[in-house]
Amino acid sequence: MDVIREIDERTAYIRRMLEKTGAKGLVFGNSGGKDSALVGILCKRACDNTTGIIMPCESRRNYSEDMRDASDLAEAFGINTVTVDITSAKKALAGAFSDAGIALGTDASSNVNPRLRMSVLYAYAREKGCLVAGTGNACERFVGYFTKWGDGACDFNPIGDLSVSEIYELLGYLGAPENIIRKAPSAALIEGQTDEGDMGVSYDEITAYMKNGRQAVSEEAARIIERMHAAAEHKLTLPPVYPKEN
Repeated sequence: MDVIREIDERTAYIRRMLEKTGAKGLVFGNSGGKDSALVGILCKRACDNTTGIIMPCESRRNYSEDMRDASDLAEAFGINTVTVDITSAKKALAGAFSDAGIALGTDASSNVNPRLRMSVLYAYAREKGCLVAGTGNACERFVGYFTKWGDGACDFNPIGDLSVSEIYELLGYLGAPENIIRKAPSAALIEGQTDEGDMGVSYDEITAYMKNGRQAVSEEAARIIERMHAAAEHKLTLPPVYPKEN
């Protein structure tokens, strides 16, 4: 990978998005993870008016490691920071469901977090005249490891074609904080959760499959990746509309 060219072209792409839309700035969810770190750095290079919003919710990791890493990124690259604690909003929503006689299960409850975060990002973007930058990488998109209308929602995504290994390569060149580069990728929705533990395959296996097909990974890994990829199709397209015929 020509890292200098990649960085320059992605920075130029973000500037074109701003020019085309007339937006005044950029906003992204600063989770303290690798993907949001790269997006934040690229956005800051493209536009000084870049804000990263830290949005802790419930988990201890959100309030400790993730918040620290997000703050380290912002300090290292001069990124404006806003912190919006969404735990009370999550509890209020769960309470409203409870009042309606509905108890949310673990999966449904976990999906609330990224959807609340995207609501925060779009409210801020509307108030400040900004575009929302997406933070999903190519591996996550391929297997659908994101929440529809949650962390998958954005106005543009400057890293959606990059594998996880490419993300790390660019972060290393750009001098991102080592604590972000070393930490195990995690959505941090549940204590002890990791991306690869959730999926049952590694990002390296997903990347190998994407580049060279099922023969590049074990049979078990191929089955998991293909199942997830097939199930994720609806996440990558606009909702179907009734096909009224003339």
